[in-house]
Amino acid sequence: MTYRIPSQPLSLEELARRQQNVVTAGQLRARGVPARAVTDYCRPGGPWQRLLPRVYLLQDGDPTPEQRMWAALLYAAQDRPAPTGPEASDERSTAVITGAAALALYGFASVPRLPAVTGVEVLVPRQRRLKDAGAVRIRRTARRVVAHSVHGLACAPVARAVADAVREWTDAGAFETGVVRPALLRAMLREAVTRTEGGCTLRELVDELAGARLLGEPRVRAAVDELLAAGRESVLDRIGELVDEWLLPVPLAGPELRMRGGTYVAVPDLYWPSVGVAVAVDSDLRCVSEGEEAWVRSEQHRMEYLGVRVVYVSGERVAAEPDAVGGELREAFRAGGADLVELVVTER
Repeated sequence: MTYRIPSQPLSLEELARRQQNVVTAGQLRARGVPARAVTDYCRPGGPWQRLLPRVYLLQDGDPTPEQRMWAALLYAAQDRPAPTGPEASDERSTAVITGAAALALYGFASVPRLPAVTGVEVLVPRQRRLKDAGAVRIRRTARRVVAHSVHGLACAPVARAVADAVREWTDAGAFETGVVRPALLRAMLREAVTRTEGGCTLRELVDELAGARLLGEPRVRAAVDELLAAGRESVLDRIGELVDEWLLPVPLAGPELRMRGGTYVAVPDLYWPSVGVAVAVDSDLRCVSEGEEAWVRSEQHRMEYLGVRVVYVSGERVAAEPDAVGGELREAFRAGGADLVELVVTER
């Protein structure tokens, strides 16, 4: 659910209760509170305080971490027309919390807890004319701003929040100074794709990191490669279990295939040389760029051109339909390759 500055005439008390005592100047004005009164209330020793430009806390004392999040979101979203459309978990928004602050709200164990988060990054449409204010950093995007409701606050989807957190660290030089260590980066990426609730798929994460041009950062690329390798290993282990369950011979793992003259053909994930059948795990667990994906596809096409029967298996399908995948492997083994060219198989 996206955060919307209420357009209904809620009382100031109701509004403050909904927004944890954080309100905007526009909301106060709409409820008949004159600007002079706001100024008086926010004087030293007064009952209110100004947190950000045109954003106020209707209490004295230090704001809580959640109130700081509300202030950041209201600062970026104030005076904008409310989005239209039915209530939904994903919809258009004028501003969402992203980066490490969003991950803290999601409850990520691999990032600092909410009280330790000092800066708040807010994602807004590119056309918004906003400046950073206090601990609030504005990040603009030309893409549709999507919001997930987390404790009533509009947050970016997990994959986008992770990418923005990594961008925060790279921009601040946190990797070079050792403030953020590779182990923390790996843990955050791994948590994003393994959370039972409020996570993302590996493909979504890789796409966001690629879109943010972060895969050129060696530490990020190494962490992504490790995550992809772990995902592939898990899928291949499950396929190995299916091979055993369906009483198939054990295939070769990652052999190199060449033609008699030495021309390189491919390195399939699994291969039965006796029948010319290969298994290819989906490229989402192998490729992070179009160039890499094109290389993998060319290997697969070469195998098929030379008569190898290639069985394409996705990790999602192995998890959701293991019996169907096992049946396909058995049928492919029984059918074997068609007009198979003699290949030299080298175990690696």
